[in-house]
Amino acid sequence: MSSTVPEPIEDFIPDAIVVGAGLAGLVATHELVLAGRKVLVLDQENRANLGGQAFWSLGGLFVVDSPEQRRLGVKDSYELALQDWLGSAGFDREDEDRMGREWAKAYVRFATDEKRDYLHALGLRFTPLVGWAERGGALAGGHGNSVPRFHLTWGTGPEVLRVFLEPVLRGEAKGLVRFAFRHRVDELIVEGGAVTGVTGSVLADSDTDRGQASNRDVVGEFTFRAPAVIVSSGGIGHAHDLIRRNWPTERLGPCPETMISGVPAYVDGRMLGISEQAGAALVNRDRMWHYTEGINNWDPIWPDHAIRIIPGPSSLWFDANGKRLPAPCFPGFDTNETMRQILSTGYDYSWFVLNQSIIEKEFALSGSEQNPDITGKDLKFTVRSRLAKGAPGPVEAFKQHGVDFVVADSLAELVDGMNEIARGPKLDVATLEQQIVARDRETTNSYSKDAQVTAINNARKFVGDKIRVVKPHRVLDPAHGPLIAVRLNVLTRKTLGGLQTDLDSQVLRPDGSVFPGLYAAGEVAGFGGGGVHGYNALEGTFLGGCIFSGRAAGRAIARRTS
Repeated sequence: MSSTVPEPIEDFIPDAIVVGAGLAGLVATHELVLAGRKVLVLDQENRANLGGQAFWSLGGLFVVDSPEQRRLGVKDSYELALQDWLGSAGFDREDEDRMGREWAKAYVRFATDEKRDYLHALGLRFTPLVGWAERGGALAGGHGNSVPRFHLTWGTGPEVLRVFLEPVLRGEAKGLVRFAFRHRVDELIVEGGAVTGVTGSVLADSDTDRGQASNRDVVGEFTFRAPAVIVSSGGIGHAHDLIRRNWPTERLGPCPETMISGVPAYVDGRMLGISEQAGAALVNRDRMWHYTEGINNWDPIWPDHAIRIIPGPSSLWFDANGKRLPAPCFPGFDTNETMRQILSTGYDYSWFVLNQSIIEKEFALSGSEQNPDITGKDLKFTVRSRLAKGAPGPVEAFKQHGVDFVVADSLAELVDGMNEIARGPKLDVATLEQQIVARDRETTNSYSKDAQVTAINNARKFVGDKIRVVKPHRVLDPAHGPLIAVRLNVLTRKTLGGLQTDLDSQVLRPDGSVFPGLYAAGEVAGFGGGGVHGYNALEGTFLGGCIFSGRAAGRAIARRTS
């Protein structure tokens, strides 16, 4: 990313300070630049990490009643989307959820009326197929998306960043934006009951590549002041000690002993405690969003680097004891209920059992780097790679090199391989075979009493899933072999609670009053209000929450500063 050589920041008098150069911070900066305001952006990492963890994302966005949906015959509406959101969120805390409820209504309205046009005007485009993520699988008023709403960005996460970063860099060239990299905020300055600036440590230079862990050697100190400070520093996704401290044991079961990290090491949650110490309200800290389909990256970038499998619905899911998970714990249906079921066994991992036909058509991997065709916006490469025989290249690489994968020609050999990498009880081949055969018998007809087979048949009525989801067949049929097992680990990802904010992204105090001068956007604010998702996410809502809350903060400060 090219830029002009920055001038000294000591003489720069900003209208706002942004703490954290991730997506939410860049969106806020973009809005401030549009209004002609001066912005100082601080980040503890180097320039190579501009955009933060959003760079590594798949780039999915939750959009309601879009042209892409309508072209595929999907009938969506604000009312249906809000029903799904509130049914999933399960807001049940009078004070802590007070603003989350308001943010939920506002965000779903934004996703219905403005989001697509706002992003389209910046140059962002979607692929034509809309994904059906987090399907729920219980009652209409409960958790899950009733219809497909996951719009995949053509260019994935880097493209979402580009449309905001480029105008911010133009603002830098014009002298409206200054970046201070390797500047770690340690304290918010509070004077007269208002936040008036930040103090912190200058860290030693680092030439590490994007995502790699950098040093924390302190070589200096700094103090900067501004009428407004926006905290956009992310959540606790790599801070396993904070995750363990806040883990909702009563709701999800015991905290996993083994966790692998779906975000870089700098996602440390430091600014949550710093902001709370300054007087901010920190709410819903026990609400988190971690994935149960995590696999160890065979070619890691950051410590404990994990990749999430984004599965179609056909793999059979077994707990550590070899017992098939009950409905609605099918691939892609109900993340938190599946987490609870897995951890209720006393173990922190589970298994997919599938075959070659399923992996070729239904396995995708999270992350921009795991989808080079779409990330590179290469249409010919995308068509060729997605229609080619065999599993997509990145998936095949994990199948061949990943420590969590077992491939065999017979179920007995497969179970032997599973037992070699199990962290718990040894599996019995006869017990596994009995369950798989029982399910296989349900594929003879176009109807079934098996809830997963029924769900697959329902999914294939949607054209997007007709393309991606394999027709129900016998998993043990040699014609679809070889057999494949995947050991699934808990992958840490998102913080759903955070700093409580009003609809302008202004931080509130514990008594509900506005904390003058302090704003928060993105994951550090629970993506809005201190927890816009409640207990459950509908997917495609994290990048969108960063965009919506960052936009609100930037526009509010622009209105209040001259």
